[in-house]
Amino acid sequence: MNQRVNKYNQPIGEELPGWQKRKIPSNMYYVGKYTIVTRLSRTHTKELYNAYKNSHPSNWTYLPDEPPHNYEVFEQTLLEKIESSTHIYYAVLNKETNKPLGIFSLMRIDQANGVIEVGNINFSDAIKRTRMSTEAHYLLAMYVFEELQYRRYEWKCDSLNAPSIQTAKRLGFKYEGTFRNAVIYKNRSRNTSWFSMLIEEWPLHKQALTQWLTEENFDDKGVQVQRLEAFKQ
Repeated sequence: MNQRVNKYNQPIGEELPGWQKRKIPSNMYYVGKYTIVTRLSRTHTKELYNAYKNSHPSNWTYLPDEPPHNYEVFEQTLLEKIESSTHIYYAVLNKETNKPLGIFSLMRIDQANGVIEVGNINFSDAIKRTRMSTEAHYLLAMYVFEELQYRRYEWKCDSLNAPSIQTAKRLGFKYEGTFRNAVIYKNRSRNTSWFSMLIEEWPLHKQALTQWLTEENFDDKGVQVQRLEAFKQ
């Protein structure tokens, strides 16, 4: 494909005729094979507290929050998330029990440019490293790309957060670089690693995720037969 140039013979980007700013994320209720993703609400508070109470405190190392020790404090923190004007939070539910096992949010919402970030990912031990966790990200990405039609989906994390980096790459996000001294949280400095997925890349990742999530890809103990990477080859 030839590079587009303007009348001054300068290279310019692809034209986007008819582009319109994207909608703000809102209520959604997406049902997968194992998981439900829906807008976070007060009804999720008690079950989330129980799920987090039974999770290892190391899960909060790279989060701005601390592990919950008091229900009233946790309830207030969750209420602030629900009422946030900048972050739209969603709960991840076990489809069999309808109980919430974690949350994540859509944030840094740039409607004009069609850019959005997934963040504040806090999955309890009951969902971590399970097909429910992968499917939750699959459902949220489907919402971002197919319903909201955003063109760039971002993932950012502490550059020392190896599990988050591994998850981002596994799902198909591409590493773009590290912003040094980008954030201060919990009285310590953070270098932030940036990843992204583009709307034109989504169909390939969706196909791989769909194949990986089939029941045939798991044994009777829920262990995967083939890794997700195998479906991208």
